[in-house]
Parts: sequence; structure tokens; C-alpha cells
Amino acid sequence: MSQSHQQPALSRCPGCEEPPVAGDLFCGVCGYDLSAVPARPDDRPTMAITVPPAAPAAPAAPAAGAVRWPAAEETDSSDVPAPVVRPADVPGTDSGGRPLAEPDTPDAVSGRGAASPPEPVRAGGPEAEAVQVRHDDRADPGGAEASGDFALAAPDPRAAEHAAAPAAAPAPGAKVCVACRSGRVDPDGYCENCGHAQPRERDHMEQELDAVAAVSDRGLRHHRNEDSFAVSSTALPDGSAAVVAIVCDGVSSASRPDEASAAAASAANEALLESLPRGTHPQTAMHEAIVAASEAVNALAQEPAGAREHDAHRHQNAPACTLVGAIMAGGLLIVGWVGDSRVYWVPEDRTRPTARLTEDDSWAAQMVAAGLMNEAEAYADERAHAITGWLGADAYELEPHTAAFKPDRPGLVVVCTDGLWNYAESAEEMAAAVPADAQEQPLRAARTLVGHALDGGGHDNVTVALLPFAVRPQGAGSACDTV
Repeated sequence: MSQSHQQPALSRCPGCEEPPVAGDLFCGVCGYDLSAVPARPDDRPTMAITVPPAAPAAPAAPAAGAVRWPAAEETDSSDVPAPVVRPADVPGTDSGGRPLAEPDTPDAVSGRGAASPPEPVRAGGPEAEAVQVRHDDRADPGGAEASGDFALAAPDPRAAEHAAAPAAAPAPGAKVCVACRSGRVDPDGYCENCGHAQPRERDHMEQELDAVAAVSDRGLRHHRNEDSFAVSSTALPDGSAAVVAIVCDGVSSASRPDEASAAAASAANEALLESLPRGTHPQTAMHEAIVAASEAVNALAQEPAGAREHDAHRHQNAPACTLVGAIMAGGLLIVGWVGDSRVYWVPEDRTRPTARLTEDDSWAAQMVAAGLMNEAEAYADERAHAITGWLGADAYELEPHTAAFKPDRPGLVVVCTDGLWNYAESAEEMAAAVPADAQEQPLRAARTLVGHALDGGGHDNVTVALLPFAVRPQGAGSACDTV
């Protein structure tokens, strides 16, 4: 025989706390279902608060000061916890062991007893250690107990901030952090004091000599600057000056393109500074410099012994870059290149014709040279800027291009990567972008040209070197005559 469980009568409705009418299944006030076991309300605590037994009162204490505990409400068989006494309603101690305020001392806002704040512990005082340490227990009577805070097994940041030893001063000549101005920068480019990442030196580079200036910028889309340049001057055997500008553009699809461009620019510049003072013809010196740059880039692809065995399946793409250079020596202008970086001639008299002095090693240039496309069609193709010549161990064959010119009037030599000429492709467009005072202020003009590329979108790294070519007018003739 089945038996049904009879619920005892509820003294109060769990929903509205009103006494229900005997025998009702629903509360007449709020409609609460009195036959179902109610869910526990969210606004009531689910854990009973254990009140420690009161300490025996001192014999001298008056009876009027005895604690009056509020009577707890009844509980029913529905397991609904009865309302509990709030901690602030009764005397006790706070988390620091201090007595709470008396019940008859109302809070200005709530009217309840207000707990007196614990006395702060000042770091560096006579009782404080050099670096305060908090513990999980209260074994230290003068630690967490005195501070009024819960003890933690960690240094107190408020005290450690003031007690920490100052960062060691950087050694003479070492890089100093741009953020904290005190920490030393480690080889990875981060401050050892504050951890701030430092701007990389190659993100924006500038250099100016008496007769040449160069500027290189990372651009707006690339995460690093893969271009590099080298500018210098030396003396020929007759005592006249020779000015050199080398500009290299790392091939982004290759590995370590930034290292390739830096190695090529440095090697070519050093080769020229070594050969020109010996009396080597500038055009021959340029050819040898490109070969030296190629060997420097090839050396980057060489792996140390055992490296390939350690990572035999890693794809190796040899470092690669393009190179373009110019030499002003003995009234001649010598240019040399491999790849698609360019040299432009911009006469001081802008009414005179301008010229592009190099031909790209690119798919588009090959199509035009072969007569398969006109220039507009070739450069509109998506393969237009695919290069067919570069410096690197995986290059098909090194074919340095050199040419010698003898300008008959003053002008400006513009040596640049495609990060600039993409925004001023024709000789006329480049001349229009060059400031009128570029002859007198080449560095400011180089900055202006870099700004022109950035204003156009800055999709690539931008590098330009400007060499003012000063000669006396020699009559009518072409701006550039090939020797």
C-alpha cells in the first residue's frame, strides 16, 4: 500500500512571509505554490553563520550591557533557511582582531554599527621590515594582525614599491630605455628595468654627408625595415673627391631579408672605399662592389655544421636583396644595379628633360624588351613587379649592370627603392616630387620624398639617397650622355 507524504503546515509563505490560510495550496497574497518544495532564494545565505559562544561577562559589568540576541525565525520542513542575523547587528571583532563598534553607535548612512578602521602600517617605519612579507597564517603577531589585512604569502606591493632597490645604472655607452630613462636595454631590445620594447634603430634611419644624404623608413604596412643604405666619400689618387651611395632592398619572400640588405650595402660600400683610392676606374669599381655584395649575401645562406641535420625538414629560402648604387667621381656619374631599385636624374633647371638611368630586372621589363607587351600593359599585369635578378645564393646567375654618364649641367641624382618609385614611377613624376631646393638641402629633400611615399600609402619600406651633382654648364646637349 502506497503512502503519500504529508507536508506539515507552513507557518509563513516562503514567497511573501505572510501566514497562509490552513488547507490552502496557494498563498492568498502572492499565489505561491505551497505544495511544492520552494527553491532557495538568491538573496538569502545558503550557509549558516556560526556564532562563537559569548565570553563570560566580567563581574563588574552591568546587566544593562548584556548582549540581546535577536530571536531567530522558525524553520519549516521545506528546508528554507530562516533569516539570519547580520554580522554588523551584533558585537564582535573584525578580521584584524579589533572590537567592532557598539550597536548603539549608528553609522551615518545605514544606521548600523560602524566598524572602526584598522590602523595602517606604514612601510619603512621602525616596526616594518625592508620588504614586508605576508603569510597565510597569523603566526606573526606584528604582521597581518597589526595591519588589519588578511595575510598572504606574497610581498606587500605597497611596501615593496618603496623599498625596492633602484635599478643599476647603465654602463657607459650602453643603450638607455626610452620609457624609464634609467634601465639598460638588453640585446633583445627590451629594457631590463621596466621591460619596455625599444624602437628598432632601422625603423627610421637618416645620414647626411657634405655631398650626399639618405633616409630610410619602415613604411606604414611592414613590421620591420628590410631596406638598407650606405653613403660615404673618399679621395681619388688625384686628390679629387668621390661620393658613393648604395641602396639595397631585401626580398620579403626570402629569409632574413633585413640581414641581406644590410650585408650587401656594407660590403659594396667597403669595396668601393678600398678600390677607388687605388685608382680603379669607377665603373670597374662599381662592378666589383656588386660582386662583393653578392658574396656577402651568399655567405648568409651558409649553415654551421650540424644545423641541417638538427632541422633537416625545415625549408631553407636563401637571404636575398636587390642593389642599386651611384658614384660621383671625376665629373662622371656611374650607376650600377641588380634588381628593380632605380636611379633618376633630375636637372636643376626643371625645364630640362629628366631621365631614369636604370632598367628594372623584372617581369614587366622583360616583356617590354621582348616586344611582347607595351609598357602600360606590362606594368598593369599582376606579375609586373616580380624580379628576375637579385643578390642571393639562389639567384640563377649574377649579372651586374653598370653604366657611366657625364652630365653637362647641375642636377640631382635620386637613388631609391621601389617603396618610393611606386608613388612616382616616371621620371617626370619623380622630378615633380623632388623639392626645388633639393640641391642645397638634400637631407630635407630626402625626408620630403619619404613623406611623399608615406602619404601615398606607405605599403613598402622606403629608402632614398640624394646626390647633388654640381658642374659648370657646357652648352647644349643631353642631360646625360653615355660614355
